[in-house]
This record gives sequence, C-alpha cells and structure tokens, in this order.
Amino acid sequence: MIQARLFLMMLLQLAIWGAYMPKLYPYMGLLKFEAWQQSLVGSAWGIAAIIGIFFSNQFADRNFSAERFLAASNVIGGAALLGCAYFADFWPFFGCYLIFSLVYVPSMSVANAIAFANLRDPAAQFGVIRMGGTIGWIMVSWPFFFLLSAKAGAEEIRLIFVVAAIVSFAFAAYSLTLPHTPPNRSGAGTDPLAWRKAIKILGIPAVFVLFLVTFIDSTVHNGYFMMVDDYLTKRVGIDANVSMLVQSLGQVAEIVTMFVLGYVLIRLGWKWTMIIGVLGHAARFLAFGFFPDSVPTVIAMQLLHGICYAFFFATVYIFVDSAFPKDVRSSAQGLFNLLILGIGVVAANYLFAPLMAMWTDPLTGIIDYRTLFMVPAGMAVVAVLLLAVFFRPAERAPASVAAT
Repeated sequence: MIQARLFLMMLLQLAIWGAYMPKLYPYMGLLKFEAWQQSLVGSAWGIAAIIGIFFSNQFADRNFSAERFLAASNVIGGAALLGCAYFADFWPFFGCYLIFSLVYVPSMSVANAIAFANLRDPAAQFGVIRMGGTIGWIMVSWPFFFLLSAKAGAEEIRLIFVVAAIVSFAFAAYSLTLPHTPPNRSGAGTDPLAWRKAIKILGIPAVFVLFLVTFIDSTVHNGYFMMVDDYLTKRVGIDANVSMLVQSLGQVAEIVTMFVLGYVLIRLGWKWTMIIGVLGHAARFLAFGFFPDSVPTVIAMQLLHGICYAFFFATVYIFVDSAFPKDVRSSAQGLFNLLILGIGVVAANYLFAPLMAMWTDPLTGIIDYRTLFMVPAGMAVVAVLLLAVFFRPAERAPASVAAT
C-alpha cells in the first residue's frame, strides 16, 4: 500500500533529525564552542537551503529520480554524522555538520515531492503521511533514556549523532524501495530553471504575505529548539536523559493534529488554520516565561507543539502544492524550506544566542527566561496580525478537500 510506504519514508526522514536536534546546542556547549561557533553551526542549514534552491532541488525536478537522490544523500549524511560524533574540535565538527546539512536539508523537500507525486489527494492525505515523521521523532527519543544518564556529559551525548547515522544508513537502503519518481524532462512549456518561476509567484500578494509570516514563524520555531533543552534541564530541573522524552510529548500531540488537519482545513480554511498554529507558539512561550516553577504546566505546554507544526508548517506545504504550478512544485517546496529549514535557523541563531547571553546573570549563570521568552511570543503575535489582515488566498480552503 503506497500510503504505508510513504508513511515509513517520513518516519525515517524525521527520525534522523529528531535523534540529534534536541541535544545539539547543549552538546556544543559541553564542547566549549563559543557563541559565534554555535551560530555558525546553526547557519549550516541556511547554507544548505540556499544551495538546495539552485542545485539539489534541480536534480529532483529535472535530472535525478527522487528516490535515488534520497539514497545517495543519506549515505553521505550518515557518514558525516559519524564524523560529528567523533570530532570534538570545532572546525572538523563544523565541516562534518555542513556536509550533513548540504545533503539532508534538500532531501526533506524531495521527500515531500515524492509524497505529493504519489498521493491521489495530497490535501486530504498528506497530513496522515507526514504523521509518520512525527512518530519517527518520538520513537528515536526513547533509546536515549537508556543511553544517557541524568547528568550526561559530552562522551554520552555524542551518541545522538551515532543513532542519527544508523537511521540515515537505514533510510538510504529503504529509499531504493520507494516508488520510482522520475525527473520532469517533458520540457514542453516548462522553465529549465524552475526556481525562477517559483520566485516570480511571490508577486502574488497572498503568497508574499505567507512567505513573510513563514520567515517570522520559522525563526520563532527554530529558536524554541535552541532554547528548550537548557530551559528544561537548568531552569525547570528535568534530568538530561528525560528531557528528550518530555520534548517528544509535542510530537505525540502532533499525531492528533496531523490526523485531523484535513478536517480542520475544510472547516476553517487556510487563514484560520495557520493563525491557530502561530498562536500556539505565543501561548507556549508565555507559559514557559510565567510558570517555570510549575513542572506539570511546562510539560503540558509541550503538547502545543502539535498545533504549532501541523496547523502552520504542514498547512504551508499543502498550500504550496495547491498554489504553485505542477512543474515547479518541488522548487517551490525548496523555496519555503529555505525559510523553514534555512534562513529561519540562521535568524534564530543570530537573534536568540545574543539575547540569551545578554539576559544571563554573570554571577549565577542563570538566564532571565521570562524576559527572553517575551521576544518570540511577541514575534508570533506580529505574525498572527499579518495573517489576519493581509493574507487573502484565492481560495478559502484546498479545492480538492472543500469539494468533498
């Protein structure tokens, strides 16, 4: 069954990211990387996303079958992740992480393109398929409960990259079993530089507003991943080997929200579904800022991650598939990945890292999280206002879903 095969594809794709991302910044801190070095590592995804627009995604669109692109990417990425595990000096570590980013970031939009190309009704079915990625993120967090101790140091935490590499190699093998998704070589009426046409579509007001809001929300979203593990372990007091499990509760909630996403889009349409997703960020950061001593409240707020991701980011991917011409959809997905996985990561690094340093008490080393978290909460409110006032898509909801 094609849906099951695509589901497993998404599971493996996101398990790679989920294995290392929650502990990446704490690990770099344990290696004594300076703030600018951590920001440079974070910028690797931005570099990869930009190159993906002009190079990697063109292979997927025009010159390379998508499933073979995934296989090659994951072999290279797995080897680079092993390098991250065993290089403790900055420049070798950064070099390996950059190589991994260059092949992994474009592969995410390629995986989306495979799913959209092989689904009968992407708007109705993609939410459930993407739920596989959510389950992959949850599943990969459990081994670390046993691999890490409560006060894990660098020698233990480097295992995040080993686990990610193992999953990457498994995904490389599995990619070769996916449905053949050939490059688009028809040539008739198509632009060989598909990214150029995708960028031109930003001239449509609704698409441009969504592009701007996606930049803001992706900055907030990536800032969350930068700050949350330290917040949970150092401010809230959750053990290092449990913090990943606590964070994975957000992915548990994401399962529910992805499952009902098609229904929500029918009832609320593009705009209000996205507004609710962005409001989830504001509510979560406000709760973190004002109730850090209430462990049950902090844990419960992790559940908002499902709304933040599914109701905004997954909806954006579906909107892009609906709004862009068929021959440039992979490039259009890459264009928005440039924000979600690239520029948003870079912006978060260069915004929140200095703010964390500025609001850290030099005597105690404690961060003023209440003040810090007001920044992403305020940014989310601005994004909501932009959507509410200026986002006016041509159709209220996905046409293929609204017609059912």
